[in-house]
Amino acid sequence: MGTKELRKREIWQDVSGPKAGVAEKNFYEVFLEDFEGSDFKIRPNPNEFNNIYFDVKLSKNVLAEIYTPDLKKWRHGIVPDYAIDNLKTKKTLYVEVKRQDGWVEGKSRSAGRGNAHERSCKFFTPGLLEILKEHGKLGDAVLPFWVVFQGDITRDPCRVREITLWYNGYPAHFFMWRDLKNKQPLIDHFNKKLKHLLT
Repeated sequence: MGTKELRKREIWQDVSGPKAGVAEKNFYEVFLEDFEGSDFKIRPNPNEFNNIYFDVKLSKNVLAEIYTPDLKKWRHGIVPDYAIDNLKTKKTLYVEVKRQDGWVEGKSRSAGRGNAHERSCKFFTPGLLEILKEHGKLGDAVLPFWVVFQGDITRDPCRVREITLWYNGYPAHFFMWRDLKNKQPLIDHFNKKLKHLLT
C-alpha cells in the first residue's frame, strides 16, 4: 500500500479507541452495581504494576549494549483495566476488557485482523504471571487474571478458536460477552467460575 493510500485509510486507534473505552465502562458499571454492599470492590486502572519493567535488573553486558537514557527514572509498566478485590481476604483478580471487530455475517474475513486478543496474552508470560500471582494472592495453580472479550470478535470463527486454544485448561479465565444488553451471563460467569478464587 502506497503513502497516498495509507493517508486516506482510517487509523485503527481512532476507530477502536472510543469503542474500547465504552466497552470497559460497561464492564465497570456492571460490577460496581453488583458489588454494592459486599466484600468485593472493583478498581479501575490499578497502578501496582505501572513500573515493573523499569525495575527489571539487567546485566552489565546488556546495559553496555543498549541505549541508556540520561534519566534517573521513567514510568514503564502495565496497568490492567481493572482489579477485583476481596476486601476481607485481600485477594485480587486482575481484569482486561478487550473489544475487537471480527469476521461475522456481512463482513469480509479481514474484518477480524485486529490484535487486541493477542495483546491480552502478555499476562501468560512467565514474568508477569509470577508478579500477578504474588500481588493477587490467589495461589500458584490459578491464573491471576480474567479477560472479557466484547464485539464481533466474540463470534469470529477464527478468533474464538484461537482464544479457546490459548486458554485450554483455563476456560474460567476468559469470557465472550456477546450481548452487552444482557449483563446476567457476565455476572453468572464471575459468580460461578471465579468468585470462589477470591474467598
